[in-house]
Amino acid sequence: MHPVRETIIANTDRFVSQEEPSNALGRVTDEAATLLRESGLVRMLQPRDYGGYEAEPREFCQIIMDLAAKAPSIGWVAGVVGVHPFQFGQGDPRLQEEVWGEDHDTWTASPYALIGKARRVDGGFILNGQWPFSSGTDHCKWVVIGGMAESEDGPAGTFDVPCHFVLPRADYEILHDSWNVMGLAGTGSKDLLVKEAFVPDYRTYKLADLNDRVYASRFRPGSPLYQIPFDLFFPGAISSATIGIATGVVNHFAEYTGGRVTRMGARQTQNPYHMASLGAALADIDASRQHVLGELGELYQFVLRGGHVTREMKHKARVNQVRAVRRAAEAAALVFKHAGGNASRITNPIQRTWRDLSVAMGHACNVDDPVYAAYAGALYGVPVPPGVII
Repeated sequence: MHPVRETIIANTDRFVSQEEPSNALGRVTDEAATLLRESGLVRMLQPRDYGGYEAEPREFCQIIMDLAAKAPSIGWVAGVVGVHPFQFGQGDPRLQEEVWGEDHDTWTASPYALIGKARRVDGGFILNGQWPFSSGTDHCKWVVIGGMAESEDGPAGTFDVPCHFVLPRADYEILHDSWNVMGLAGTGSKDLLVKEAFVPDYRTYKLADLNDRVYASRFRPGSPLYQIPFDLFFPGAISSATIGIATGVVNHFAEYTGGRVTRMGARQTQNPYHMASLGAALADIDASRQHVLGELGELYQFVLRGGHVTREMKHKARVNQVRAVRRAAEAAALVFKHAGGNASRITNPIQRTWRDLSVAMGHACNVDDPVYAAYAGALYGVPVPPGVII
């Protein structure tokens, strides 16, 4: 067992105790953030020369699933913030030194939506925009933001190059009143505002080069971890957190069912329909976990043997990720409809975890139909439509 997982398991009760306070606060509590830092979870994908583990992708995602099942908002933040070192580890050495040189436990946030516009200037870009959904942002000192850069070759004012831009905390504003939601409130996924911020070239990623492992080959050629495609792994972290939350719904239902007596005086464990829904849900949750974790493990072993993950392999992994998430969410829905009226009480963890799952399913990486269609279309040589995360 990975030492980070041992630490997370040993502190499960402490993480669970911080979930409701995080929801009430609208961000992860300072105590929960300290627990995550001390566990080393956010450094699992960080380069070894900056205090990281360069751990296997499967290990990271398994821990995220397990933590999100117990503490959804904290697990979600751990997954999102924890996957950023995977990207930063592929960045220019100057960027890595700025972020981690003085503090290996520096956290980084992201809104990856390509909302911003960046005009070219000498040595870099001037970036402007406002982005929603920056999870865990209150505890982060840097951010990586999506946007369209001004074309190198086209007319001035043509913004057609998808990029990620990295900024220090002083260069963006957190809009603290922007996160008022029905679920995952503790993630503190607030809006960010950037006005006329200069971003040097070395703190910029061209998205196509990131996904094609150009930066990994240039700056981390000896590490197999960074040969996993970004556009496969980041959605995998989202899938893992979401499956974890769905697991929490099913687990809470199982605990609730064990002692529940219906209004007719019958024990719920004697109701064959309830028991059938629980049995099916447990099997589907397990299948979803194994689907995502197994594929990540196989891809990593393939890379270790010197293999290069192809576009076709990425497509297959993504369709399996979204299908696993959908299966897990349907398993949670199956048991939720049998939970009865008491499950809607604010004091019942089933309803809270159900709301968290509902919000998690809205993440762009969990939208499934376009991914299914793109994967099937690839069988006939149909190009992937613009905007489909596959």
